[in-house]
Amino acid sequence: MRTSKRGTTAALAVGLLALVGAACGSSKSSSNTTPATTVPATTAAGSSTTSGATTTSGVTPTSGATGSSVPAAGSGMKLTIDINPKAVWDDGSPITVADIQCTFDATMKTPGSLSTVGYDQIDSIAAGTSDKQAVVKFKTVYAPYKNLFSNLIKKAAVKNCDDVSGDLQTAIPFSGTEWKQQSWSKDQEVLVPNDKYWGPEKPIAKQVVIVPKADTDTEISSLKSGEVDFIFPQGYAGIADALNDPNIKSTPGYGTNYEGLYFQQKTGVFADAAFRQGFAHSIDRDLILKTIYGPIFPGSKLLGCPLWVPTIGKWCDGTTYDNYFDPKAAAAALTAGGYAKDGSGMWAKDGKVPTVKWVVNSGNKRRETTQQLMIPELKKQGFNVVQDNCDAACFFQKRLPALDYDMAMYINTASPDPTVTTIMACSQVPSDANGNKGQNSTGWCNKDASALMAQSDSELDVAKRVDEIHQIGKLVAKDAVMVPLFQFPNIAAWRTDKLTGPVDKDASNYMAFQNIWEWDPGASGKILIGAEQWPDCINSITECANSSWMVWTTAFKLQPSVWDTTAGGDYVPTALVTGEPKVEVLK
Repeated sequence: MRTSKRGTTAALAVGLLALVGAACGSSKSSSNTTPATTVPATTAAGSSTTSGATTTSGVTPTSGATGSSVPAAGSGMKLTIDINPKAVWDDGSPITVADIQCTFDATMKTPGSLSTVGYDQIDSIAAGTSDKQAVVKFKTVYAPYKNLFSNLIKKAAVKNCDDVSGDLQTAIPFSGTEWKQQSWSKDQEVLVPNDKYWGPEKPIAKQVVIVPKADTDTEISSLKSGEVDFIFPQGYAGIADALNDPNIKSTPGYGTNYEGLYFQQKTGVFADAAFRQGFAHSIDRDLILKTIYGPIFPGSKLLGCPLWVPTIGKWCDGTTYDNYFDPKAAAAALTAGGYAKDGSGMWAKDGKVPTVKWVVNSGNKRRETTQQLMIPELKKQGFNVVQDNCDAACFFQKRLPALDYDMAMYINTASPDPTVTTIMACSQVPSDANGNKGQNSTGWCNKDASALMAQSDSELDVAKRVDEIHQIGKLVAKDAVMVPLFQFPNIAAWRTDKLTGPVDKDASNYMAFQNIWEWDPGASGKILIGAEQWPDCINSITECANSSWMVWTTAFKLQPSVWDTTAGGDYVPTALVTGEPKVEVLK
């Protein structure tokens, strides 16, 4: 998959911006495609850079966790956002605090909003010196604040900001970026330059056409045949050979993507903690590494922590899942839970052998191969596992948000900040009680872990926050919420006879190929992109945003944000604002 929404762990979730330059913002992407600090041995390691400190009046800043400086802790926080006076929507109307307020209202009040994390810490939003200044007051100090205020909604484009669930299903009828949407359907999306855009990103191409491809083989074939110019496939054994062509170049980019196995424990077979723990300790991660990932990325290593990647700081301690594959521990957990092996060697309770339904998105060769490898292996361990696959739109936008699965394998595309509140806190388990809001699609609820998440989100001391993140990781492992597998690279592949320019500059960027405005398609004036997945809807507030391909191709490309992410894993202000927003701790 990929799952994402800015404000996730970001997003992946699921949820997410250009080097700091002139006063009115700057280009959208870092010029450095810097890999994460822990990468396979065949990839040169690099270190992330940090943006400059933001000093607030009367407050001494301390090192922030997301790559910039923020003030010391207090009882609340105020964020002052100065909107660029030149910032307008594609019809020429100004972007104002009313649009920021509308985005907040839509996030908090829309039935089925994918995630309200972070926004639920906001007490008020008001105009400051003018409607071009937004003063945001938080109830608490909120460290991951840069995950907020992305994918802004134009107030005048929706009927009611309190409920946008019926809007933005098949069109984004507004833009505050360098592109605007000419059309969107289940067959293709067409982007054209926004002639009202005020920022420095001036598209070279006259048109960008994005089309869905049924599976990875079709995606690669379309690139080799010249049907498309660029693809962004997930790797599998043999992909290097498949992309071998004198007119094709490819670049891996290690960003904030992690692949893992997830256990839905609110209902079904994994609601039984003993069965879940026994099952989790029966998964041979080394076998998956050797058979699935090793042939794709020789010398690669397993990801050693659960729900974040080591892009910034030391969030991943690398040891949480050491020796996690432990058949003896698995047998002990199962036996203690009342299970015993039946005559056929299968774990059973009260004479019944549980059936584990494993879902991946059909057409993903690597995940289907993993199923083919592990289902027989798990049967040897005494577990009955069956495939229960469906297409990407069904998987990511329907079944995951509805917790309609037992075990799933997917990539979370996370923001650079390590917060996991959106996808792991008790309050984020979708239910009737919370209006089915939340992105905790495992159904895990551990009150101690949720308390640590809240504490981490309000902690501005990096060392303390690292310790809290590590503690959360240990609880995730103890409760067998998921089994991490691999820090997964994006692969940018393109035809060098069709495109020139920095095509792979954003290969490791959370926002993905965000710099298409810099790509030069030559005389044709048209860029053709083959999409690995295709969403059913394109609403950035609802479950539609649970698809990374949705946000990569629509929300990130059309809806303005206060911050962008860079390929190096930093947050930087966009052209929407006049500079880094001012942060003040309230006493």
